[in-house]
Amino acid sequence: MSTVHTPVMRAEILEALELRAGEVYLDGTFGAGGYTKAILDSVDCTIWALDCDPDAIARGRRLVEEFAGRLTLLLGRFSAMFELLQGSGVDRLDGVVLDLGVSSPQLDEAARGFSFRGDGPLDMRMTREGPTAADIVATSDEKTLAHLIRSLGEERYARRVARAIVAARKIAPIDRTLQLAQIVRDAVPQSKDGIDPATRTFMALRIHVNDELGELERGLAAAEQLLRPGGRLVVVSFHSLEDRRVKNFLRARGGQAPRASRHMPVVHDERAPTFELLNRRGVTPTSEEVIANPRARSARLRSAIRTDAPAWPLEDAA
Repeated sequence: MSTVHTPVMRAEILEALELRAGEVYLDGTFGAGGYTKAILDSVDCTIWALDCDPDAIARGRRLVEEFAGRLTLLLGRFSAMFELLQGSGVDRLDGVVLDLGVSSPQLDEAARGFSFRGDGPLDMRMTREGPTAADIVATSDEKTLAHLIRSLGEERYARRVARAIVAARKIAPIDRTLQLAQIVRDAVPQSKDGIDPATRTFMALRIHVNDELGELERGLAAAEQLLRPGGRLVVVSFHSLEDRRVKNFLRARGGQAPRASRHMPVVHDERAPTFELLNRRGVTPTSEEVIANPRARSARLRSAIRTDAPAWPLEDAA
């Protein structure tokens, strides 16, 4: 790891974790190692770091050597943090940080198929296992594609995009990123904000291929199980679907779940709150950071402190 990227909202992450020497932390989304290195540089602590991408684990070996005895990397999804850590003899954590979505190395490497800015195979698998985005595009019917693109990408022209994909694949297989991007660009009007018309469709496919929303819900519940009383959960999300799930999870666990309707009576959950929210509205990057790193523009940080109440059953994760 010759270079380590500066993670989004680095200072805000460190502040929210309230780091202390001797404590044990989990970076559930190791990626390029930016958060892990920032934490290790800040305080004499121990970190366990997870990533489901074998490439990320391989890149992190130099960091393990640099911080000998203080960093352990494990290959696996952060939704499985409870099983992975217990299997390694860890049953309590002082802090958990999650940086959701695709990592910079994944996005920057065209061969991984996440980006529409360089040509590569239409893959998008973080784990390199299971169906690829090309498989989804090739086998899903028009109605299914439209629903996927609308619900996971929040694309208002989802039907038009799905129709264009189905028409194009009758002519030739869609198996390259730039090929799909051009199909979408031809179907979707250019927005005034300058965002590439392919953005939402690519995001939808990536989320679907990696089950990112299910992964998030299971991961939040697992963190609740592992955090000690006073431990801190810090999550950075990059689009509304992720942020909404984090917000709803923390509000429910914090005893602040909204009513389904203002006309309905308030129903109090008998379970004691397992988290105390630190920022009800979430924290966004400074304008200076957004200028320096445009990828930060949609980031939102939410954090909470674990109470001493028993964790909710895992089946309540959703």
